[in-house]
Amino acid sequence: MSDLPKSVSISEEGPREGFQIEPGPIPTARKIELIDALSETGLRRIQVASFVSPRHVPGWADADEVVEGFRREPGVAYSVLWLNEQGLDRALGKEGIEMQGSISTSASETFMGKNTNRGYERNREVQKNQIDTYLAHGMPVRKASVMAAFGCNFEGGVPVSKVLEAVRDLMEIAAEKGVEIGTLSLADTMGWAQPASIRAVVGAVREEWPDQEIALHLHDTRGMGIANAYAGLEMGVTKFDSSVAGLGGCPFAAHKGAAGNVCTEDLVFLCEEMGIDTGVDLDGLIECARLAEDIVGHPLPGSVMHGGSLSRFREARA
Repeated sequence: MSDLPKSVSISEEGPREGFQIEPGPIPTARKIELIDALSETGLRRIQVASFVSPRHVPGWADADEVVEGFRREPGVAYSVLWLNEQGLDRALGKEGIEMQGSISTSASETFMGKNTNRGYERNREVQKNQIDTYLAHGMPVRKASVMAAFGCNFEGGVPVSKVLEAVRDLMEIAAEKGVEIGTLSLADTMGWAQPASIRAVVGAVREEWPDQEIALHLHDTRGMGIANAYAGLEMGVTKFDSSVAGLGGCPFAAHKGAAGNVCTEDLVFLCEEMGIDTGVDLDGLIECARLAEDIVGHPLPGSVMHGGSLSRFREARA
């Protein structure tokens, strides 16, 4: 177990992940409103849209309009999601979007089929071809991601050995193409993780690849998101994906109650109370969470957005 980190890097995925699963329709202007508000909180990475098929993900039928409409804040890296070359081509045509390539696989082949409509063998070829495409466009490829790294609604529990096998596969693909991976992202796509499994998987991955930075993409389907983030912090993880107000969920997880990523303001609150710097204005982020709830028109699962930070209570008693 590592000492707690002094600072963490948070990648905000609420706009992209949240609006893809809301029954909607969410007006384009309101999506832009949330992105612009998040840009003023000190967050340094925001994923703003999905360039995917509107037939499969109708919530992002207006991705082009959103990406063209939001205000770029200096110092903030804005990214988008794509799953194929058509989506990549759309992203390449947009100004002010950070274009970095990554490769991915899943510890569950069944989920991969649901999510990307391909199996392991086909995915290997796709990842190799994607690297070639990224390099041809001058895009760095430094990240490798494993989905369903802690369990799967279709296949059940995922052994640590299967996660390691998935990471090896990606590292071999990267080595074959002359690409040096710097970050390994482990995703609890369907909310199966709990602190013990976080420690087990992160520990095993770090033991085999000690020089790789590990990032966690945690879903809060069963209320374990913030506990799992804490376990990750105990293991020295410094990169987290999160979602303002707990927006989101995976549309391919076969679970209508699947929650979004670990809640951003809850994660920031946890870190600040533990003396870990996030660079984020918590009170400003709480206002964004309340805005998100207003936009979707129903309660969202974040806790700190309702309870507030402790700053005003401390100031009142200073």
